[in-house]
Amino acid sequence: MSDDRSELRWGVEQRLEFIEFRLFWEGHVNRSDVMEQFGLSVNQASSDLSRYIGLAPHNMDYDRSLRTYVRQPGFKPVFDKLDAGRYLAQLRSVADGILDQDDCWIAGLPAYDSAPTPARGVDPATLRSVVDAIRQSEAIEVQYQSLSNPEPRSRWIAPHAIAFDGFRWHARAFCFGDEVFKDFLLSRILDIRGSRTADVLGYNDQDWHTFATLEIGPHPALSETQAKVIALDYGMLGGKAEIKVRRALLYYALRRLGLDTDPAARKPHDQQIVLLNRDVILGRQGQAEEQ
Repeated sequence: MSDDRSELRWGVEQRLEFIEFRLFWEGHVNRSDVMEQFGLSVNQASSDLSRYIGLAPHNMDYDRSLRTYVRQPGFKPVFDKLDAGRYLAQLRSVADGILDQDDCWIAGLPAYDSAPTPARGVDPATLRSVVDAIRQSEAIEVQYQSLSNPEPRSRWIAPHAIAFDGFRWHARAFCFGDEVFKDFLLSRILDIRGSRTADVLGYNDQDWHTFATLEIGPHPALSETQAKVIALDYGMLGGKAEIKVRRALLYYALRRLGLDTDPAARKPHDQQIVLLNRDVILGRQGQAEEQ
């Protein structure tokens, strides 16, 4: 059996990642875990466990009294995917009903919940049509409901990407009526009436392909101790952290972080962070959403 990861098939590698995930987060893994998660036979599950031992002989050992493999003190990950974000993303997906608990890789789910957000109804057929248009480089005629025009009206758009602003999903598209790239809320697309070949492509969307770097730091009015707490929250080094964001999503990022207003307008305990390169960034900010 080769220990070379480059020879692993995708399905096998996924199962080995699962074994490592369980070892790291739960401290143990056994044959039945692999069998139940992937619907495998006894022999295949045993083979996967043996293969993982071949890749990382010091990561786990079989405990005969517990009848399971347990994580060893010298554990070192093989797949480099054991970040907290991945674990928490699974928790959130289960909490939001996106992922069934049986499909979650976490065995012992801790008590969890998330602050509710209003449901943003996106019609599946609408999403499918937008995705198809992106894949086929097509323009579509949409019936769109905006804030600036209360009455729904038709327009031709050429979507090239989908974006999430933290609350809502958008189609990033070229609007043939306004002759600019902008965002269209998927939930406001009421109907799709036709399609045609698009003569404007996504690589022309400069704001989508250009990035800005937000430099954030603790609010200067916080005490030294409070500033250290905020630095820990945001992973700051040397009193600042950098957040890379597409220029097309800059408006949403600033709004979500509470950086779209003058920091003096809120109490330091509420604002907590400030934009250190405010003059540079605000010169690039634009209203991206189709209102």
